[in-house]
Amino acid sequence: MSVTVEANTIVVDGVARVEDAEPLANALIASPERTVDLSACTDLNGAVLQVLLVFAPKLVGCVGNPSLDAWLTPLLSPKYQGEAET
Repeated sequence: MSVTVEANTIVVDGVARVEDAEPLANALIASPERTVDLSACTDLNGAVLQVLLVFAPKLVGCVGNPSLDAWLTPLLSPKYQGEAET
């Protein structure tokens, strides 16, 4: 399991597989204010990506895989999640 809850932060470590989507969603349902740390994430399943898109948590850290970070960071930024621009 690559999803662990540490106080107010959810850490995604290594490869986030399909079975990590449910624990991630449950942690965000239990405490929507939690941040998600992706700095140790090297790859993620589409189900995990969908959880991140739906819950739109505050993200900290850049994804540990530069090529994944190149497309994931813009996708998960508030601008791309439909939030109003200022």
